[in-house]
Amino acid sequence: MLDVSQYAVGWGTLTLINAGIAQGKNRSGFNWFLLTLILGPLATFFLVISDKKE
Repeated sequence: MLDVSQYAVGWGTLTLINAGIAQGKNRSGFNWFLLTLILGPLATFFLVISDKKE
């Protein structure tokens, strides 16, 4: 059975990964960090399909 703390650690890890991906695409890592806290994997999907900002 999945413990709530394991779920929180996974969600938190996802926020950090997305912040790093966002910075690699010249986007605000902090904004994507917050967006991922709310939307989770859906934010990851939008970040991956977005183009690199110039």
